[in-house]
Amino acid sequence: MRDTRLLRLRTLPLIGLLAALLLPLGVGLAPGAAAAPEATPVRVMPLGDSITGSPGCWRAVLWNRLLEAGHTDIDFVGTLPEQGCGVAHDGDNEGHGGELVTHVADQDLLPARLAATRPDIVVMHFGTNDVWSSVPTDRILTAYTELVARMRASNPDMRVLVAQLIPMNPHTCAACAQRVADLNARIPAWAAATSTTRSPVTVVDQWTGFDTATDTYDGVHPNAAGDAKIAARWFPALAALLEDGVPGGPGGPGDGGLVCTASFRAVSGWQGGYQAEVTVRNTSSAPLPGWRVTVAPADGARVTQVWNGSLATAADGTATVTDAGWNGTLAPGASTAFGLIATTPATSAPAATVGCAVTASS
Repeated sequence: MRDTRLLRLRTLPLIGLLAALLLPLGVGLAPGAAAAPEATPVRVMPLGDSITGSPGCWRAVLWNRLLEAGHTDIDFVGTLPEQGCGVAHDGDNEGHGGELVTHVADQDLLPARLAATRPDIVVMHFGTNDVWSSVPTDRILTAYTELVARMRASNPDMRVLVAQLIPMNPHTCAACAQRVADLNARIPAWAAATSTTRSPVTVVDQWTGFDTATDTYDGVHPNAAGDAKIAARWFPALAALLEDGVPGGPGGPGDGGLVCTASFRAVSGWQGGYQAEVTVRNTSSAPLPGWRVTVAPADGARVTQVWNGSLATAADGTATVTDAGWNGTLAPGASTAFGLIATTPATSAPAATVGCAVTASS
C-alpha cells in the first residue's frame, strides 16, 4: 500500500493557510458537515515468482506509468514488501522467488494470501519455475484453473490478467525455451475456457518481442530493458480494466450482470475416446437469453460430436458449443446440459476445461 505520510505532511500547511484566510471572513464549516468519503482504491495483486518479486522492478515502472496516466486510485497489494528498485512506487506484491504455480495450487497457499490482501485485480506471470522443473503443460494449466477458482471464491468479480510468459534460455536448461513456447501456445484457449462475464480472464502477450539476450541478465530474469518491456505490455490491459471500473471500485459497475457457469462430467470412456456431459447453469438473478460454452479438452483430445448444441472447433482443438435455441433461455437458477463425444490420441482420463459466456437469444 502507498505511504500516505508525505501526502498528509504536504496537506497540513495548506489547511492552515485556508483556515487563516477563512476565519477573518467569518466563514466556517456548516454544523454537522462532513468531508466527502474518499473513493476506495482498486487493489491490484502482482502474482508470480522471482520475475514478479525479486525484485520485479517492472512493477515500479508500471506503477509510475499508471500514475502518470491519471490512475491514482490504485493500491498494489501483496504479503511481500518492496524489494528495492531505486524508484518510488507501491512495492507490495505476491512474487515469491523460486515458487512453482503447481506447488501453490497443490498446497492451497493462495487463499490465505488473498484473505490478507483482498485484491480486485490479479496480474499473474507464473509458471517459469514449473517449466524449468519439467512440469507438464497440462498440469500447469490445471494449477492456473485452481488458482482462478480460489480468486473467485475470494472475490466473485475478480479480474485476472494472465501473461504468456517471457522467454527463458538458461544455460542449464536447453529445453526450457521450447517448453515456454509450448505453454504459451495453450494459454489463450485455457483463458477463453476459464473466462466468465463476471470474472474475465485476459491474456497479455509478454513473449513476443522479448529477447533473452538483450532483455535479461541471465537468460531468465529481466534487466532494465526487460522491465520496461514487461511494464509496457501490462499497461494497456490493466489501464483498460481501471477505466472500465471494477465492482466496488472507482467508477465500478454494480452487481446484477448476467452470468452462467459450465461444469464437465465424464460419462464413459474407451480406447481412443470418451463421452461427456456439460451442464450450463444460470447463476444470475435474471433470465438468461442464450449461452456459449468453450471446451478445451486435455491431453490433445478433440470434440467431434455434440447434441443439444451447435459445435465449432478451432485449429488448436478448442471447441465452442452454442445453445440450440430451444435450450438457450434459462430462468434464474435453472440449468440445461449438452452431450459430447471426444477422440483422444492415447489412453487418458477424460478431462476438459470449460467456461460459459452469456449471448443474445438464438
